[in-house]
Amino acid sequence: MSIQEKQDLITHLSQFVTETRHQKIETVVQQRTRQLTVILEDIYQPHNASACLRNCDSFGVQDVHIIENRNDFDLNREVSLGSHRWLTISRYNEPKINNTKICLEKLKSQGYKIVATTPHEEEITIEQISVEEKLGLMFGTELNGLSDDAVSQADYLVRIPMVGFSESFNISVSVALCLYEITTKLRASNLDWKLSELEQAEIQLQWLRQSIRGGQFIDNQFIN
Repeated sequence: MSIQEKQDLITHLSQFVTETRHQKIETVVQQRTRQLTVILEDIYQPHNASACLRNCDSFGVQDVHIIENRNDFDLNREVSLGSHRWLTISRYNEPKINNTKICLEKLKSQGYKIVATTPHEEEITIEQISVEEKLGLMFGTELNGLSDDAVSQADYLVRIPMVGFSESFNISVSVALCLYEITTKLRASNLDWKLSELEQAEIQLQWLRQSIRGGQFIDNQFIN
């Protein structure tokens, strides 16, 4: 389907949602980015998992990569508040393989530099990371952090500065702090960090379809 055909379909589907919802979709998609993505490895607490997705949506990160080697990723819908519906989520949960390796190799092939978050003092801080490159921010399990495989495959190891007795922040807090830092720098830069016109159209279609009862049926009627 060409970009014009997608735009025509967007115009058609927008008739079946309120004007407020249509305007919200148009506004939000213009602030989405794929210059930055988030990788979550073996997060097992539904509250934290859901809060992480909510943070991604709030800061305009479209893609989230979920690695499930040891733990299943489970949502608490009261916490996520439907934020997972607006994200492009890729899950890596094949049995008996290293899903971390598969995920990171895929992202590196797409030009991402992998940034692993750690609590160790010898690492650079999140403020020192440049946004000139596409970044994949990686966060690990609540108890033990990232796996050795994840750390060894990272391009950068970063920490969030802390001055208290605690060794680390809660994972959802860490995600929020890192995303705030990186997206603030990204939006203040001269980089072309927004989605392409084609990507925006594809995501608008996805959001409209799931906003309409029987959206796929209406979609197919228009196409046929």
